[in-house]
Amino acid sequence: MRHPQREPMPGMPQRLRIYEVGVRDGLQNEQATVPVEVKAEFVRRLLAAGLETIEVTSFVSPKWVPQLADAAELIELLGADGLGRHRPVLTPNERGLDRALELGVSAVAIFGSATETFSQKNLNRSVAESVEMFRPVATRAKEAGAWVRAYVSMCFGDPWEGDVPVAKVVDSARRFMELGADELSIGDTIGVATPGHTVALLDGLVAAGIGIEQIAVHFHDTYGQALANTVAAVQYGVRTVDASAGGLGGCPYAKSATGNLATEDLVWALEGMGVDTGVDLDALVATSAWMAGQLGRPSASSVVRALAG
Repeated sequence: MRHPQREPMPGMPQRLRIYEVGVRDGLQNEQATVPVEVKAEFVRRLLAAGLETIEVTSFVSPKWVPQLADAAELIELLGADGLGRHRPVLTPNERGLDRALELGVSAVAIFGSATETFSQKNLNRSVAESVEMFRPVATRAKEAGAWVRAYVSMCFGDPWEGDVPVAKVVDSARRFMELGADELSIGDTIGVATPGHTVALLDGLVAAGIGIEQIAVHFHDTYGQALANTVAAVQYGVRTVDASAGGLGGCPYAKSATGNLATEDLVWALEGMGVDTGVDLDALVATSAWMAGQLGRPSASSVVRALAG
């Protein structure tokens, strides 16, 4: 299988951490429910391909996300492969946290918004109310020794509110990090970011006292900008990038949110720039091609289509 010619690029790190979201963020957006056995096999194949950090599921009410109603079953089916600091799960409330902790989960994520409209549509709460809702979740998770990630969505644009001021995003991000989160993932939920906007937001977050080592980026590819934005963020100093095998995903509450940055496209670009990810590109492409077959449609990843087509 072809690989990119390696030509190191100035300003890029030797190694980068990929935070794989395809199993949770990707599959929650599917119209049909993927069998739990297929999800477990997907996780195992991703692990075998060298992806160390995989967000496996969400302990959300089946009423809201029926595709993830099998969260507990999946964790139990995975056994040791589903636990540890590198297997985060989304815990939207204390009930979800309780279920996760009972199963031995030790890494959790909470999910907020930079905009009031999306916060109301996604959580039925204002941004301030959502912070208070997550306060006991984050506090109890930390008391239990768990690692905590905070997602903030709509950081670059909102389908209802339009442009989102950098200062507004920084304010929301700061509130969520003050809950005690170990990592902040800034989300371009509808895929409208550009490299300059990316740098401006990172400037604002760092100026507000959020360390660049705590920041991850999460770009959607609606306008074909996800990879360009990611490269700009990595050159800035970001060392954790969210990506989804096969470009799976979107957002069930925002129709304009298309797929995530494809992990294969990211690995291809980084490998060509001399950046180590620990990922076996051949195995990853084979995994995404297999998953596309399970879903009955072609992969959204350009690299998968080029190499496995």
